[in-house]
Amino acid sequence: MRRTLLRFENLQQVVGGEGISVIVLTDMQRQYALSVVCDDAMAQQLQMRIANPRGCRNMLPETLLSLLTSSYEMMICGLFEGQYQVVLMNEMADSVRLRMSDAVLLSIISNIPLYIEDRLFERQNFPFDEHSQSIAIPINTMDLPRLKMALEHAVENENYELASQLRDEIKRRNP
Repeated sequence: MRRTLLRFENLQQVVGGEGISVIVLTDMQRQYALSVVCDDAMAQQLQMRIANPRGCRNMLPETLLSLLTSSYEMMICGLFEGQYQVVLMNEMADSVRLRMSDAVLLSIISNIPLYIEDRLFERQNFPFDEHSQSIAIPINTMDLPRLKMALEHAVENENYELASQLRDEIKRRNP
């Protein structure tokens, strides 16, 4: 299986997004990006680590990491119901599943590498531009409530092409 190593690029608050932010990850060459929606609580945790990593050394996640004796890596291996599927595994092939935003936080505080399967990355990525004022969020990574809100917004704005795509994604998840 071919895979791409990802790096944390930045965190952006969604204007009018009702408590959501977008985590931007890029490949190591910073050519392509992947966007991940997260809630306010996770955004706050990430912002603390970005602003003051030394000040977070005695926080619970960092403390628990100091107890790990094995070598770990994380793999984004799929997408299900609008959520990336991430597996944390050690060299003994023991593994657990994580939320995508938790995997990003873990990667930031521990330097545990975060990989994505190449085929999934090719489907989900967009060209990275560090000066861009907007971020792409693939509709297949949005949860159902956000899809429904986006559909209402698209209809209100008479963006019928987007509304059609959103409706199709909603139907695909609720046959």
